[in-house]
Amino acid sequence: MARIVMKFGGTSVADLERIANAAARVKREVEAGAQVAVVVSAMAGVTNQLVGYVDQTSRIYDAREYDAIVASGEQVTAGLMALRLQEMGVAARSWLGWQIPIRTNEVHGKARIEEIGTEALVPRLETGEVAIVAGFQGVSPRGRIATLGRGGSDTTAVALAAALEAERCDIYTDVDGVYTTDPRIVAKARKLERISHEEMLEMASLGAKVLQTRSVELAMNHGVRLQVLSSFEDKPGTLVVDEDEIVEQQIVSGIAYSRDEAKVTLVKVADKPGVAASVFGPLSDAAVNVDMIVQSVSSDGKRTDMTFTVAKSDLERAVATLEKNRDGIEYEDLISDADVVKISVIGVGMRSHAGVAQTMFRTLAEKGINIQVISTSEIKISTLVAEEYTELALRALHTAYGLDAA
Repeated sequence: MARIVMKFGGTSVADLERIANAAARVKREVEAGAQVAVVVSAMAGVTNQLVGYVDQTSRIYDAREYDAIVASGEQVTAGLMALRLQEMGVAARSWLGWQIPIRTNEVHGKARIEEIGTEALVPRLETGEVAIVAGFQGVSPRGRIATLGRGGSDTTAVALAAALEAERCDIYTDVDGVYTTDPRIVAKARKLERISHEEMLEMASLGAKVLQTRSVELAMNHGVRLQVLSSFEDKPGTLVVDEDEIVEQQIVSGIAYSRDEAKVTLVKVADKPGVAASVFGPLSDAAVNVDMIVQSVSSDGKRTDMTFTVAKSDLERAVATLEKNRDGIEYEDLISDADVVKISVIGVGMRSHAGVAQTMFRTLAEKGINIQVISTSEIKISTLVAEEYTELALRALHTAYGLDAA
């Protein structure tokens, strides 16, 4: 018997009608002979409402009580899904994080899963009963409810699939798969039949919103096959698998972009040992994450300009931190720019093919788009350009790499 995990996000269980629609998909898998565990998110908007209640009640709150409150949204969905399946004649019951148990560390609000006990769950699955698991939550070492933070239900689903040694983990959402780029911008974007974990991880971390980075990383580490499917259309999705399962690799699989970027340039920093530490140490202490970094040395070798990117939401804090430490860093001027976008070309085929970067640089140059910053890894090339060129750059690169749908 195949064993699968099905995960339904907030939009897929937004109301009773959509819960019934999701339940029908579960019933179909059961009737096909699969053992099924289902992970559910809270109904769309419910978690935000619960967080709002917390904020209105307590300005400085106990994180353990926060978790007890916000985890209740998934509990409601799990119970409703179980009831709907029972009404359809399918044996089902709801499971909360502490009942399985999904054991986490002690970091409330951003807990990490440490272990999932399957001793109680597996015998029930083997009888044909569907397990409806509340996502986003587990139990801390002290026996308190602990939530997993952003993307927590995806993380629950992948971790559960690994623990159950499931054949695959199906992620049902409001899109029907993973595309070569954003189809809202590039009309010729096409859906991928398969993509490697590594490529998906890069795409998720570089702006693609289909899957959360944390869940993809977990799937890659444990060899869990993911499938991204639409909750609202009956059509094939995209499989996220180990690279070995993809017979013929494209050189470039996709193009991602992120508008959540801001550029900071320190002009004429003293070029001496320890200068990087004097810049990035205080930023780290201020919890500002730095991404792309470029340093250029002046002709006299005494001064350097240093450019790097931070999240747009961190720009104000980054500037304030650098100005506070100006005397220690010894820079002449600070220039910030929030009107930038990061465009990234991704593909495991880059490992064995030359000229990928040249194609990117030539294509952008032909369109009159100036590259401000460049960074690379083994399977990706990222460039920072002015935000006004986002759509032009995506369309041009999509065509240049032969990704356009026929």
